[in-house]
Amino acid sequence: MTGLRHLKKQRTHEAISAAAISLFLERGFDDVSVVEVAAAAEISKPTLFKYFATKEDLVLHRIADHQGEAARVVRRRGPGEEPLAALHRHFLAGLERRDPVTGLNDDEEVVGFHRMIFSTPSLVARLFHYMTGDEEALAEALAGSMDDLTASLVAGQVLAVQRVLSRRNWLEIAGGKTAAEVYPAAVAAADHAFALLRGGSAAL
Repeated sequence: MTGLRHLKKQRTHEAISAAAISLFLERGFDDVSVVEVAAAAEISKPTLFKYFATKEDLVLHRIADHQGEAARVVRRRGPGEEPLAALHRHFLAGLERRDPVTGLNDDEEVVGFHRMIFSTPSLVARLFHYMTGDEEALAEALAGSMDDLTASLVAGQVLAVQRVLSRRNWLEIAGGKTAAEVYPAAVAAADHAFALLRGGSAAL
């Protein structure tokens, strides 16, 4: 029964988010109220807030699966593999499979989703809140191979690089290019960025 309750809760969570994002993409994030989202999802406003702490989380739920991802990559890397090499490999794999989080995805809804985030100040602010947690988790994962200060500095640099690369890819696609057209340059940019990180992070 516990498993069924969890599955039902997860499905409700997804349904609320899907209803919200559909409305936001159609009318704009700031022009849709939480009350309207609740009505579209056929739930009450108090119930909605049991699933999502803020209106912004209705959108950023889509990237929740990626929270702590960089830290997990470092912790699960193969024997003898350097942390930065593992993160580089993981980002390239994301580009190859067109993971939306890399910005290299030309699905119309994904492009619109990113446009909504980047053009809405409250979503950008909330996104940075998520990134702060990711940065702390990555620093903790790196702490075993370097001192705490270095780990924090490297974590911040890595996540900044990934953010810049992802936005660069999205901008190219938003400008009219396909993911296939952008892919070679995206790989080259990632290789260049991680080479710069590696050159500036002797500890890695």
